[in-house]
Amino acid sequence: MKRPEPTEYAEFYAKYIAKVPGTDVLGVLEIERQQMLQLFRGRNERDGDFRYGPGKWTVKEVLGHITDTERIFTYRALRIARGDKTPLPGFEQDDYVRDGAFGERKLVELAEEFGAVRGATMALFRSFPEAAWERRGVASQREVTVRALLFITAGHQMHHRAILEERYFPLMPRA
Repeated sequence: MKRPEPTEYAEFYAKYIAKVPGTDVLGVLEIERQQMLQLFRGRNERDGDFRYGPGKWTVKEVLGHITDTERIFTYRALRIARGDKTPLPGFEQDDYVRDGAFGERKLVELAEEFGAVRGATMALFRSFPEAAWERRGVASQREVTVRALLFITAGHQMHHRAILEERYFPLMPRA
């Protein structure tokens, strides 16, 4: 699969697409699924409730955000791949995190849910026929292709994994 051209997505998403190496984005999704599950293996509830600064999301909230956003991006891809021309609305990530009640859930359950959603994401994208990749639709008032949504999905999760590794886990108090 070729990489999406800048005309296939809003400029805001370029930073996510740039994080995805090469063109085997489905392979990247699987590698990232494994890396994310490994990242959370052995973490405890105190780790899940950690935030690196005032007003920042907790680890659980970051993981919930990644999962919610992946669902939204893949839903958009499904609609567009099926030829649905209905403009799709944006979403306010802070509202989703606030109303997601991720802090009331166990970190291990959130990690398992991410793994399940990622599996469904990969199955969905693998199911698309070749013609679907270049189909265009409107999401968040911007035109986007199915191919770009695949790369955006992968890059968004990679972006947040890097934040977890750089800003959260190194600062956590040791037990």
